[in-house]
This record gives sequence, structure tokens and C-alpha cells, in this order.
Amino acid sequence: LSPHLLSNTLASEIEYGVDVSFPMHHHPLSTNYPWLPHNADPANNPTPRHYRDMPLQPLGNRQKFYDDFMSGCRKFFGAQGPACDSVEEDRISMSLVQPRGMVNYTDTGFKKIKCPERMYKLIKDFYDENKGGEKEEQWFTGNTYTNHWDAPTYMVSFEDTRLRGAGETLKRKLWNMAKETMQEWTGEEVTECSLYGVRVYKEGALLSTHVDRLPLVASAIINVDQDVDEPWPIEVIGHDGRAHNVSMEPGDMVLYESHSVLHGRPFPLKGRFYANLFIHFEPIGHSLRHHGIQPDDTHVDDKYKMALAKGQGGHENDANGMPSYILHDSEEERRWKASHPTGKRSNRSKPAAFATGSTEAHLAARDGDIKYLSQIALKEKHKLTLKDDNGWQPLHEAARGGHAEAVKFLIEHGSGVNERTNDGRGGTALYWVERQHGKNHPLAMLLKEHGGIAIEPEL
Repeated sequence: LSPHLLSNTLASEIEYGVDVSFPMHHHPLSTNYPWLPHNADPANNPTPRHYRDMPLQPLGNRQKFYDDFMSGCRKFFGAQGPACDSVEEDRISMSLVQPRGMVNYTDTGFKKIKCPERMYKLIKDFYDENKGGEKEEQWFTGNTYTNHWDAPTYMVSFEDTRLRGAGETLKRKLWNMAKETMQEWTGEEVTECSLYGVRVYKEGALLSTHVDRLPLVASAIINVDQDVDEPWPIEVIGHDGRAHNVSMEPGDMVLYESHSVLHGRPFPLKGRFYANLFIHFEPIGHSLRHHGIQPDDTHVDDKYKMALAKGQGGHENDANGMPSYILHDSEEERRWKASHPTGKRSNRSKPAAFATGSTEAHLAARDGDIKYLSQIALKEKHKLTLKDDNGWQPLHEAARGGHAEAVKFLIEHGSGVNERTNDGRGGTALYWVERQHGKNHPLAMLLKEHGGIAIEPEL
């Protein structure tokens, strides 16, 4: 059965795990087909050594599908094609290693619910008003998280102030509405991480299975609108190790632990478009058991008790130490400590609830909050150029976030356009823009107009 002819609906009815639909923990994919003699007639055909530890492959020749996918990436990037393989190595490695070192907050790792009605109306109204203003997304060199070379993705951005209703007011409303739902599900207090806008996938699109980079931990997908010939499920590998293909209709909301639950859409979209909103949160280490809500997973209780036994507070201790969602004595803990030799989180990586006064401008710049930056400029202007522990100024945060108005404001108020992060050894604002948003992003043009140069970090 050819994988590109496989019905998404049929795939949803088949039971399988990792490394079957798409490379997740290892590569190559399973070729252990049901029709092979040792599967079709095991009594008379011993299993060859090559297949003994290989999962059953009920989805057809997915290896051929994946090889074609990678060939498309390499061809698109030409001389820089080897970057596709490097990105894949990183994706697969992170998908294998990161979940092992993570605290899980729920039994299953995901849950489909209806989006709160008022919240969905806000999103849908914004999308309907502005869907003609969607812009093609620019992906970094070698990016294999989508097949953007065949099926470009588009964004109706909350950051694009030219769109009706866009901006911080809408983002804040949505964050506040989603926060209550996320806290009830995880049993943890959370703080917002990212919320960009409505991403629109087009016919033929797929999303490689992955886990999100920290600190994106507790996340939600909201299907805003779709025009499809058949369902386009999100495939999640739950805490039970099984693949669950979850179909969504407009107004549906899937909650998932994006730091530890593998998720993607490895089957091409059959239809005209599929529009989703993604919203991400980070637990701040304060369990809502204090408010009578119990989390679903005992790992959180165990960690909390360990902290008390050591005479440490729960979330108070985590404010300057290792994030609460990293498991003790795990490879992820060792990796975190190696990159944080002082045992403290940089202001840039702390949850917003624990940011000190010196990071007010960093947080406002990260969110593109011009109003708050203006207030800081009037009262404590020096904070607009203050560096955090990693040498990041608010300008770098605004640049990485793609906030053109905030970048322009900070430059006009004294920020050096070519200041570098990491004590002068890191990247400039233009470097971070081009890395995150592409060389043709309007913000890259704005920085160049102000004399910006793209200087990459020293390795």
C-alpha cells in the first residue's frame, strides 16, 4: 500500500508506536510489513534477526515517503542541502532524549476539548477579518519541521499591527482565557510563553513529529477553520507509547504536554487549507494543590516532597534554579547544569512571574509591548539598554520576537543596533531576526536601514 495513497482516516484506525509513520527516536523507519512471511505465517517462518526488534509497519512504505521528503528539502536548499540532515539529526535526538528527563503532569499527555466559546469567537473573528492578510512564513536554512518547499505555510499574525484587532490586547485576552483551562488540566500554575497568530497550512502540507524546545511545556492547538476532503489528524505519541491520531473540527482544542509528548502531522493534508492557533505555557513550579487542585502525575508530588525534605520551598526554589519540569538525576538535568554553572536561570529564561525589576524591559520587548516600553522610557530609561545574565538587551528580545515597532522604539531611545549578546561574543539583532524570521523579513530591512549588520555568535 503506497503511503501517499493511504487514507488519513484509515491511518487513524491502525495501532502503532514510534518510528512507524515518521522517524522519531531512530532512523531508518520500520520496514517490518504485515505481509512478510514471519508475520503472515509465524508458525512456519522464524523471524529473521533483522526484524526481531523492529515494530510492525502497517502504514505502507513510509521509508520511501520519508526519503522523498528529505530529497525535496535538499533540492530546495541546493548547496546548503546538508543542513536538512543536520536539522533532522537534532530533531530525532531531541525527540529521544528530552522526554526522558521531563516531569509529566497528566496521565495521558493530551486531551481534546471544546475551546471556550468566548475565546474561540475572539480568534475566529480576528481570522475572518484578516485572513486575506496572511503572509508566507520564512523558515531557516535546512528546516525540516514542515515541507515548506512543497506546501508553504502562512501566518495571520497578532504582531502585524496593520491587521484589524492585532496587538497585545488581543494576545492578553487569549492568554488569560487559555491559562485557566491549562492550569485546571495540569494542576500547575503556568505563565505564558508564546502566541504568534493563526498558522495556515495548504494542500499537501505535513508537520514532522517532534517535541517542543523548552520552555514550551504545556500547550494547546485550536482549530480555527478548515476546508478539507478528509480529516487531517494530529498524531501524538501519548504517555502510553502509542500513536493517537486526533481529528479536529473548528472550535476544537487539543491540550498536550509539548515538552514530552511527540506530536506532528506526518500524513499530507488533503484539502485546501487548515488554520490553527498555537498557544504555549510554562509551569512556574507552584502546584495548584495549594488551591485544592491535584495534578494527575505523582512525579510532581515526589519532586515537591523532595524539596521540602531539603528545606527548600517549591516554586520559590525553582525561581532561580532548575525548572520544575526537568526530572532530578536525568540527562536533561545534567545538560541544564552544564549550561548554567552558577545554578541560576538567566533572567531571559525565567518564567515571567519571577523576573526581577531589571527584566521589565526585556519582557515588554519580548512581547512587543510598546505601551509598557514607553512607560519604562519615561521613568527608568536606563533599563531599555540593560543586559541580562546572557548579555541580552531588550533590543535582542524584540528582534528575536519579530516586533518591528518595538525595535524601532528601542533604537530611537539609545539601543545600539549592532550590540551583541553574550558579552560581545553573541549575535547582533539583525542576526537573530534573520535566524528566526528569514533574511527577507521586514524587520531585517528596518535594521539594515539603521546600519544593522548580521554578526553571528562566536563558537
